Amino acid sequence: MNKEKKYQKLALSLLFDAIGYVSYLIPGFGELSDIVWAPASAYIMTKMYKGNKGKVAGAIAFIEEAMPGLDVVPTFTLMWLYTYVFSSKESKTTIEV
Repeated sequence: MNKEKKYQKLALSLLFDAIGYVSYLIPGFGELSDIVWAPASAYIMTKMYKGNKGKVAGAIAFIEEAMPGLDVVPTFTLMWLYTYVFSSKESKTTIEV
């Protein structure tokens, strides 16, 4: 994947995490917005990250948005870090036999 797409995903991740934080801005509206945002964020996550990794991240995103008080976890950004920072280093340091 080229660097431009990689950083586009980071920008989208930051945006989607910010949308998840909107529920804290207006008391009472937040719970209602989470009902809509939880399945939407899970769907978006599975489209951004393919395969089992995306499915697991989608489930985590759904739970994180649906459970009260967990909206502070930046799920999209953490998934981006896992995919492009931590997983990339592991694959570079692995010695193939």
